Amino acid sequence: MIDPDLYTLDVEDPTALTRMLSDGFEDWSKQAASTGFCSRPVRLFGRARTFDRRSGQHLHTFDSRDLPDSVLYVRCGNRRASRCPSCSHEYQGDMWHLLSAGVSGGDKGVPESVSTHPLVFLTLTAPSFGAVHSSTRAGAQPRQCTVNAAPGLCEHGRPRRCTEHHDADDARIGQPLCPDCYDYEGQTVWQWHCPELWRRFTIRLRRLVATHLGMSEKASRDLLRVQFAKVGEYQKRGAIHLHALVRLDGAPTDEEPFPSPAIDVPASWLAKRCLEAAQDVEVDAAPVDCNNSARALRFGRQVDARPVQRHTDDGGDVSPEMVAAYLAKYATKAAGDVAAEGEPNRHLRRLRETCLELCGRALLTDGFTSPYALLGKWADALGFRGHFASKSRRFSTTLGALRDARRKYHRDREQLRTPAGSTGTAGSFDGTEYTVVINEFRFAGQGWLTPGDAELARSAADAAREWKDSRCAARRLHEKGKNNGEALLHS
Repeated sequence: MIDPDLYTLDVEDPTALTRMLSDGFEDWSKQAASTGFCSRPVRLFGRARTFDRRSGQHLHTFDSRDLPDSVLYVRCGNRRASRCPSCSHEYQGDMWHLLSAGVSGGDKGVPESVSTHPLVFLTLTAPSFGAVHSSTRAGAQPRQCTVNAAPGLCEHGRPRRCTEHHDADDARIGQPLCPDCYDYEGQTVWQWHCPELWRRFTIRLRRLVATHLGMSEKASRDLLRVQFAKVGEYQKRGAIHLHALVRLDGAPTDEEPFPSPAIDVPASWLAKRCLEAAQDVEVDAAPVDCNNSARALRFGRQVDARPVQRHTDDGGDVSPEMVAAYLAKYATKAAGDVAAEGEPNRHLRRLRETCLELCGRALLTDGFTSPYALLGKWADALGFRGHFASKSRRFSTTLGALRDARRKYHRDREQLRTPAGSTGTAGSFDGTEYTVVINEFRFAGQGWLTPGDAELARSAADAAREWKDSRCAARRLHEKGKNNGEALLHS
């Protein structure tokens, strides 16, 4: 069914009116709705032929030439809200379900017993690379920008401290007090090796768990298993910091993939092990070239590990719903999102330039054998090459499983609505156990064909998200328990 509001959208582009008055507008709007009104859908040209898997009989053919624009539109799937609000909103919802299932259970194939497992909300930050302007945290007493810096001027003649009180939307937040004193190379190298720091943290945490239990790591795995879900977020200074949910399970089996720990340990015990592991890990970073020295990289001093509240009387600091919504929200942020809108950010631009410079120097020195040979490829990510969202295998469900379930739902719904003998759409020909689909599509471009089509899709996407969020808000008024935390997802 097409949202009736689609026909009354407030759009100004003349090509939008041309589209809305065309004979094929309803078919086009159905296709746009199937992409979730994506901002920059992928255009595919070709056909899909469906055969009976058992007899080999040709059942039907879907051809993009039968569509209004002779192309098939497919979601871009970009997780970044700045690139595609529609796909980002869907990704954010999937992440919330994935994380919520891992902390509360009772959903997506994860049993409710998971809610009794020790769980910690962990934050790992980057070290300091120089003084930057900062703001007062929400709800805290107003304070000066930099209170611990030494008085006087730096060697470049700039003040070492700032005594102003910055608002949260001040464009100076995250900017260095002295760009010449700021260690841009150090931050770039740290960002590049941050995924390795996280990998070593997970290894060290498992070894510390075994050590404090007084047994080998192999023996401890029969009693306790560390599971986690991690999300990366950019600070205003452009440095990545990591938020993670760390949980203790028992040894999984085919019959019970999410068992309770065989040893009863509190979440506070796990939080202490997380802090110890964060303090222990270190990565020796090779020099970029002969003009650069080797670095010993560590996490910053601002490391926080808080037990997640399971019940109101267990002394936890944060609730499962709150952390699930928080992580899902920041999983859609990109490096450019930390800049104030409309303001040129010289600091982030210099970080990108440093990535390109170090990459060039590394290639001149060691060629493609250098560990920094691909650093320039990640300049837009400010040198961070890791996954912005990752998890251990048995933390909860997977994004792939959630997407498969959604595709099946839409396919089944389309089949119920498609009359017998109708060719339907490409979405109705996804293979089942009785059929096989041979796709013969080629890339024809990305984005809507006209500015009017893009404006229609954008307006419809905004209306669809508002409608979905209002439904969730209305449902939360009548529901209690774990879904209440979904309110934070769209805040």
